[in-house]
Formats: sequence, structure tokens, C-alpha cells
Amino acid sequence: VQLVESGGGSVQPGGSLRLSCAASGSIVPFYAMAWHRQAPGKQRELVAMITNSGSTNYADSVRGRFTISRDSALNEVYLQMDNLKSEDTAIYYCKADSGTYAALDSWGQGTQVTVSS
Repeated sequence: VQLVESGGGSVQPGGSLRLSCAASGSIVPFYAMAWHRQAPGKQRELVAMITNSGSTNYADSVRGRFTISRDSALNEVYLQMDNLKSEDTAIYYCKADSGTYAALDSWGQGTQVTVSS
């Protein structure tokens, strides 16, 4: 499945953004959908994930500020980001997680989020 992210941009600290991830096919067969991010000079890290049963998990750094959701009928996943901080600046990637082999996972190309005053 191909994934296309959108919704990134520049925002001031304390602001909000909503990222969207559109899949070219059904996301139902995947174990989970997730958002990862990679800041300059840092490794890619998991931000949030939602399983096909609706269970969610968040990185400690974003818990309470970010909300992941999915619309399986539309094959889309969302990340609502509130109270953004400068340390949230990164490229955000959508991932379709097979839950088995990495070769069966799919990644989007990423969307830039910049939080700066």
C-alpha cells in the first residue's frame, strides 16, 4: 500500500496541526497504523500508533498533546497535534505496520512540521 502524508507546516509554539495519511488501499489488513518522526541529527522515533482494534499508544513526550485516529472506511489515519513545542519539529512519517516482517511494512514520504516563534 502507498501512503501519502499531508497537513504539515509551520506553527508557533502552543499551536496545533492535524496531519493526515491517505492509503492507496485498505489499511484493515495491517496490524497497526503509526506516526513516526525524525528530527535533524536524531533517529526516527515512534510518536503514536493505533491498532486495527482501536488500541492506541503514545510516546511519553507527546502523550496528552497528540491524538491518533483512523477511518478504515476512508483508509486514512490522522494525528491531531496540540500545544506544539519546538522539540516537536521534525519530519513526520506515516507507517502501515504489518506486525510481522519489516519488509511487509509501508512508509510514506513524510511531511515537515516546524514549530518556531
